[in-house]
Amino acid sequence: MNDTPAIKISNLTKSFDGNVAVDNLNLEIKKGELFGLVGPDGAGKTTTMRMLSAIMGPTSGEAWVAGHSILEEGELIKEKIGYMSQSFGLYEDLTVMENIIFYADLYEVFEKERPARIERLLGFSNLTPFKDRLAGRLSGGMKQKLGLACALIHTPEVLFLDEPTNGVDPVSRRDFWRILYDLLKEGVTIFVSTSYLDEAERCTRIALMHKGKILMDDNPAEIKKSLGVPMVEMWSDDPRNAMEIIRNTDGVKSVNIYGNKLHVALAGRELTDEIIINLMRAGIEIKGQREITPSIEDIFISMVEKQ
Repeated sequence: MNDTPAIKISNLTKSFDGNVAVDNLNLEIKKGELFGLVGPDGAGKTTTMRMLSAIMGPTSGEAWVAGHSILEEGELIKEKIGYMSQSFGLYEDLTVMENIIFYADLYEVFEKERPARIERLLGFSNLTPFKDRLAGRLSGGMKQKLGLACALIHTPEVLFLDEPTNGVDPVSRRDFWRILYDLLKEGVTIFVSTSYLDEAERCTRIALMHKGKILMDDNPAEIKKSLGVPMVEMWSDDPRNAMEIIRNTDGVKSVNIYGNKLHVALAGRELTDEIIINLMRAGIEIKGQREITPSIEDIFISMVEKQ
């Protein structure tokens, strides 16, 4: 059925020696979505992905990927998915082409289908000029694109990417996301984890994860509206001392620092003048201020503080 979700997760839980890494997870991801699991290191993102990829069994609960149970049909799931871990298994002493052919062998891709697939993967990942270069001599961004090409050689229905741009330069990150958008147009369901909160806004839907629990699950625009109170950005030459004074002002819901800027969530817009007066009394000048839409990071920090 077309309305069958690409991924369905029901009460999925994983514990290690009594420590709960993933806590009663419930999610549905539609076919053709670019879904982001967003959170800091240790949130449970990798453990979730390893369970969904049938690499690791859950302590309790169940999930279905491409219509197959992770408990009973793990081998079938592996045929339907591509999985790129944080330390994807490229062979550095093989060339780009040799790595792709190795994964084509691993996934038992028919010989007659290989030339067209390989040419296409090299093309959209911009690796054609480097097909004879050893993988060990590629840049970090190019290694990530080669890892993606290898994960796609068997044309998976669902693609799992575990922090694929971690440690990659900004230009390569942009190029990598462009490739993901191209895949999305072809109907591939993409499940990506990231600790870069700015990348969350590139997804069609995200779940904010903290200590194994989902704090919120919606599209980025709706999540940014969820704070429910106005947010003001202020900039100062002394942001750390300013933050302490602002934090102790009645009606301030949260305050986060970004370089020389402060994002302040207020119970009401009228509190802006009071904050500026309090800062002036403390000898701290505010260089400017404006009302802004909260970022995903603002929402995440606010929700963690409530926890």
